[in-house]
Amino acid sequence: MTYGYRSPEGEPSGCHAECGVARKDAAVNNSGMTTGRPAGYSAISNYSRVEILHLVQDRPDRTVAELVSATSLHPNTVREHLQRLIDDGYVVSATEHRTTRGRPRVLYSATDGVTACSPVQHRKARAAAQRGDLMRRVLPGDAPELDTAALHQIDALVEDLVDAGFDPLVDENELTVELTPCAHASSQAEHREVLCSVHLGIMQSVLSSAEGPLSVDGMRSSCDPRKCIVQLLHASQRP
Repeated sequence: MTYGYRSPEGEPSGCHAECGVARKDAAVNNSGMTTGRPAGYSAISNYSRVEILHLVQDRPDRTVAELVSATSLHPNTVREHLQRLIDDGYVVSATEHRTTRGRPRVLYSATDGVTACSPVQHRKARAAAQRGDLMRRVLPGDAPELDTAALHQIDALVEDLVDAGFDPLVDENELTVELTPCAHASSQAEHREVLCSVHLGIMQSVLSSAEGPLSVDGMRSSCDPRKCIVQLLHASQRP
């Protein structure tokens, strides 16, 4: 995998660390990264799956019947979408514990990396950290300003965002992740509020699964719907 490294003037000037972290006044452009997955393959490239993910983010332990009622989708379609979200590490399932007669229901929750943990997401985070460490060893560049745990979180976050169709620019000093232009702003503009909520939830889940000091603080406000900058927060900055 390769990342383009942009000088302050915005021109490519070689490769940099896989984590996509900006060094000083430069930024790393991840458009050159290849993951082996075709564009649009992401589980959240389909709005029906986004809607389902939003529902289980809003309230965990949902049943298929509840999701069918909320989305008006066929039960088999909901099950297929849920399986896809599970396969990508965004949703986990658990069998209901019953103390009465009757078949236990399967309950679905969004992965949060803390109380609802996905082995898929943990595996992806570990693999991203290993690739990031390798690239930082073999490629020249300034010493990272973030600690190792934070760098591993950024590794996992950047890979997940790229797989989702974004081209993230991460600024290590400002602790921002710029996703401009938003890959979904024009194609699904009418669902922007839901999309933003789901994407922020996924980002926090990925950071939590990677286990480090960084968390999502929120999205910077902008009058331009295509502009998206997410602010991260280091544990040392919390009051």
